[in-house]
This record gives sequence, structure tokens and C-alpha cells, in this order.
Amino acid sequence: MIVTVSPSSAKGKLQAPPSKSCMQRACAAALITHGTTIIDHAGSSNDERAAMNIVQNLGASVEIIKGEVVIHSGPHLFKSSFPGRSKIISCGESGLSLRMFAPLAALFDYDITFIGEGSILKRPVDFFDSIFPQLGVEIQSNEGKVPIKIRGPLVPKNITVDGSLSSQFLTGLLMAFARAARKPVKIKVKNLTSRPYIDLTLDVLNHFGFRVTHQDYEEFTLLPQDPQPAITIKYTVEGDWSNIAFLLVAGAISGSVAVKGAFLNSSQGDKKILEALEASGAAIKVGKDEITVSQGNLRSFYFDATNSPDLFPPLVALAAYCQGTTTIKGVKRLLHKESDRAMTLQEEFGKMHVDIHLDNDLMQIKGGHQVHGAKVTSHNDHRIAMACAVAALKAKGNTTIREAEAVNKSYPAFFEDLTKLKVHLTKS
Repeated sequence: MIVTVSPSSAKGKLQAPPSKSCMQRACAAALITHGTTIIDHAGSSNDERAAMNIVQNLGASVEIIKGEVVIHSGPHLFKSSFPGRSKIISCGESGLSLRMFAPLAALFDYDITFIGEGSILKRPVDFFDSIFPQLGVEIQSNEGKVPIKIRGPLVPKNITVDGSLSSQFLTGLLMAFARAARKPVKIKVKNLTSRPYIDLTLDVLNHFGFRVTHQDYEEFTLLPQDPQPAITIKYTVEGDWSNIAFLLVAGAISGSVAVKGAFLNSSQGDKKILEALEASGAAIKVGKDEITVSQGNLRSFYFDATNSPDLFPPLVALAAYCQGTTTIKGVKRLLHKESDRAMTLQEEFGKMHVDIHLDNDLMQIKGGHQVHGAKVTSHNDHRIAMACAVAALKAKGNTTIREAEAVNKSYPAFFEDLTKLKVHLTKS
């Protein structure tokens, strides 16, 4: 799909798009919970569909009833006599689904192979090559990448893991240990990145009744779950701050945008977009259940995105319109995203006459000059497509985005929501 965005003033109010990170975690927790889980305000992105597909393939039932996702699961799934519904499971392009559900699939004692498509084929999972054998799990990988073939059952034990590549691996282990622990067991973590995402995982586990404690994110203790009858759990998916960020930046660049359902008490690290917007001089108004961001005299700022790397794309779009040079820290976290995101941002925004300099872990964006509309491509990266669309709002001339369908990975309604904000765009 090709989308052409014309210079526009973004104005209006939207409901926050649902968080795929919360939804995927809720699906995983539902799989390991005996009973029925009802998930409200779920989205329909490709990543969320991948999570529901995996849950079904591992033996739980998934239904959509009156707009809610209903998942039925139980202890029978994990008995050795249960053959499973599929031995080959696709995670699509979802890195979280692969890294989180692989440890859960390792709870089963039959061969399960994870496959994927697109960028997931290049993303490393060699973490499992070293960790799974310590837990009694057989694994065969494609030199540290998918497809990976695993066979459990996983037996929790005290281990030490490296959390520097991605917190998603730890999320998967916490989920699996929470289900399988028969006595208190500890996971020690070195160099943990993206702590807010672990907070999100802990929030979901707590909501589903699992008991996990930690000491300064360096040692996690999983306590055994008491036997219990089937229960019914209701879970409401939060608004997605990773995607809310693009909407708020659109307001800061060109107009005034209000978002309902953006909760300030969320564990999501990307809510720190508000700190960057405030530092940039954007006008921010926070209401009871609504945040409004409007144009201001934008100035350069410094922001550490090490623990919120998904904010790089909207921050670059914002920085392009800030007077002076903006510095963002955390570039090393961008290598294994849907694209080599630092290089992709430099390349595509360069086409729009935005100068981006990379210096080890720092990205410097020279802003305040006229942004030009251009022919750009998403590199099949959803956040690149959205960043270019937002940057186009005050550019000189139209911006044409190729592979714009990449937004389906996390925010299928993105371009429809832009039109609701009176943004002029066409699709072809």
C-alpha cells in the first residue's frame, strides 16, 4: 500500500489505540490460567492475532464474543498425554510472541517448532540456545534464529540470565516459571533493559493471581501457585503509549490532538513521551481521562530512550521541528527491531531534508529547518511508516510512503485515525 500525506493541521479527539503489549501478555497469562479469561478493548493488529493463534495452537480455545476475546484454558493442556493442536506454530513478525511463548511451549513434552516471517527471520533468539538446556528443554535453532524446535517439559530452577538484548526473554521465563514452579525459584538478571516492560509483565501476572517478587529487578522470586478451581478473570487492555506517542506528536507539530484513555498510572515506559513533549515546549493539558497536546514554540531537547526504544521514531519526527540539535540516547537498542531502526530513520528522514547523525549510542537530529515532502519507504517497519506520516504534516509538499501497510503490525487504524484528525491523505 502507498499512502500520500499532504501538509495538514491535525485537530480533534481520539480514543487511545489498545496496547498490543498488554494484549499479548494477557493471552499468555490466560493460557497458563485454569479457567476463563475475558479480554476487553483488545485490538486486531497482526501481533495480537499472532498471540491468539499461538494460544489456540497450544490447546486453549479462543472466541470473539460481542467484541471481547474469551479464552478457555486449564491444567489438562500441560499433561503429557495431551498431544497439542499443532506442532508447527507461526509467530508472524511478532518478536514478543516468539520470545514470550517459546518458554510456555517448552512446558509441553512434545516437539513444537516456531516459524515466522519477514523481519522475525533475522531477529536473534540464541538466548534460548543457552538457557533452555539448563531447564531440561531440548532446542534446535537456525544458528540462533527461527525456525526453532523445542521439546520440554521445562523444569524451573535457579538460574542467571543476561537481560541486555531484550526484556522479552525474561517475560517469557517469568510466565513459564509462574505456571510450573513447585517451590520458590529465583531468576537472577544481569544488565536488564526496558524495565517498564517487565513492570507490565508483573502487573499482568499479579492480575491473574500469580506470585512474583523482585529485588531491584536483579533477582526475581517465583512462588508456587496454590491449587485452585477454575476461575473467571476479566482483563481490560490499556491504551498503547507507543502509538499514543505518534498522535500527541502530531498535535505538537501541527494543530491540537486530544487522546482519551491514555492512563498516566500505566506501567508502560513509553508514557515518557510526555516528558519529551514538555521538554520540547509543546503545550500539554492533562485532564481526568484525556491528554491534549498542541503546537508550541518547539525547541531541541535531550532524552534517554534506553528503556523506551520504541519512542525513537516519534521523537525523531518531533525533533525535526525543534529549533536546534536534539540528542536521543539508546541507539544500541534499535539494531534488532523490525529494521535496523537507527539507520532506517537516518535514511528516510534524510530524504525529507532532516539531518540525523549517529554517534555510538547517541542520535543527534538537527531540527528547525524546512522539512520537505519526499518519497519514502517504511522498510516494512510499522513505526517508520507512522513517523514519516507524522513528520509529513508540516512538510513542504506531499510525502509518499511505500509499504505503508506495515502499520497493521501494531496500529491497523492509524491512517483512518489520521483522517479523523482532518489530515489529508490518499491510499493506493
